Amino acid sequence: MHAEVKGTTLPVLEMVLDPGESVISTHGELSWMSGNMTMQQTMNTGGQSGFLAAMKRVIASGGIFLTHYEPSGGTGMIAFASKMPGRIVPFEIQPGQGYLVHRHGWLCGTPGISPTIGLQQSFRGGLWGGDGFVLEKLEGQGTVWVELAGEVLDYELQPGQTLLVHPGHVGIFQDRVSFQITRLPGIKNIMFGGDGYHLVALTGPGRVWLQSMPLPVLAGALEPYLEKNDAVVGGAAGGLAGGVGGGLLGNILRG
Repeated sequence: MHAEVKGTTLPVLEMVLDPGESVISTHGELSWMSGNMTMQQTMNTGGQSGFLAAMKRVIASGGIFLTHYEPSGGTGMIAFASKMPGRIVPFEIQPGQGYLVHRHGWLCGTPGISPTIGLQQSFRGGLWGGDGFVLEKLEGQGTVWVELAGEVLDYELQPGQTLLVHPGHVGIFQDRVSFQITRLPGIKNIMFGGDGYHLVALTGPGRVWLQSMPLPVLAGALEPYLEKNDAVVGGAAGGLAGGVGGGLLGNILRG
């Protein structure tokens, strides 16, 4: 297998697979592939199989099935494109040493990888919509490719060292890093409704990767401007229609 990340601002993961090699991903991550690539839905991953493993993925806001890609009759190519400006980063996973990744981060992996629920925390605020804060756990054995949005900064936390992070900026971290959702009392923010301001406390030992421009934070930052523009456009459209109705169109209708 030859995997190469191409591009800069909006990178693409291009993978060339030999016969017998394969990758898995969740539904909807595929961007393009050669005509001899075959697709098959499966519930078996990383030594975990059947209904129970599938239900764990559903709890993590994923699908029951994963898609298994494999070339037929020779070498095949498959590509996964990023959804946001940022980076696509590979991580090696060993038995007993997994990672926790933000909900939309996992692009694909080798068949020995098992994605399951890591955490699901509900917030009432509009920034999170109905999804809340979701972490997916990647375990098993093999390689995973993770999409991180914006610039990526990594920190090696020493034992007992804690980093407080806005939930949207959490990219991926080793599963030996302990984490806890904390609320800062007395702070009210329109994006979080009555829940106050939440942070994730990440405590070492272990390594964490943070992302500077996650999609939920970007959407929340743009929302006030979109609402304002909608009001302006709606008002202008209403005024135009009223002006036309009271002027030329009105005269035509009245004969």
